Amino acid sequence: MHNKVETGNLTIVLNRPKSSANIGFVARSAMNMGIKRLFVVTKANGYDKEEMKRTATHFASALIEEIRYFDQLNSALAQFNYIVGTTARWGNTNLKRSTVTPRNMAEQLVSISYRNEVALLFGPEDRGLTNNELRYCDLLVTIPTSGELRSINLSHAVMLLCYEIFVAENGAIGTFSPRLATSKEKGDMFDHLKEIFIKINFINPENPEYWMTSIKKFFSRTKLCSKDVKIIRGICRQVDLYGKGKTRDYASLHQKNADP
Repeated sequence: MHNKVETGNLTIVLNRPKSSANIGFVARSAMNMGIKRLFVVTKANGYDKEEMKRTATHFASALIEEIRYFDQLNSALAQFNYIVGTTARWGNTNLKRSTVTPRNMAEQLVSISYRNEVALLFGPEDRGLTNNELRYCDLLVTIPTSGELRSINLSHAVMLLCYEIFVAENGAIGTFSPRLATSKEKGDMFDHLKEIFIKINFINPENPEYWMTSIKKFFSRTKLCSKDVKIIRGICRQVDLYGKGKTRDYASLHQKNADP
């Protein structure tokens, strides 16, 4: 039984932050709590590196040099098996999904982080993550605050989540969690399902994304493993073949969907 968070499998992902200084503060917060990977979604030349290093201080300046930059959020998240998104909307978002506290999030990561790459995703300072961006997430976290002032500085939010993870790393008890499907694997699966659902008239082809939201919500209730995704996509292939009047024998289908 694994009993601590694997911080080596954690990455902080900042989606289009506004301030170079805040990126530096985030790097310092991450290093304080033992997290040493930082992704930033935007063009690499969009920030003042010297300003980032100044706020990161000498202690975290090496992390600034190692930042990986991405033009698109989906590219930044593609490699991750589990994505934690932050939102200021407590309780239910427009996605009809519940949020958890940072402490509850950290407790869950004890088992999940053992064999899975985990992203901690934060939106820009002025608006946070949009509903479309939150759809990438497997878990939504809200930091409880006073009703008088709900907004929290980006680096403070990062520090609060990293602190709870640090505490969980040094004393929580977890359970086994298998390797989960990556964001890209799940995205490809949903594209495959949408294609089949349109072919069999299960969803309205005029607005398929609206109907796929409910499908994604259904799958979000469980942690999909890579093997689960392969099985679902194998079913999709068989449905497609059946619709074309073709069949595939059981042995070849079993081999196609077997683990590598």
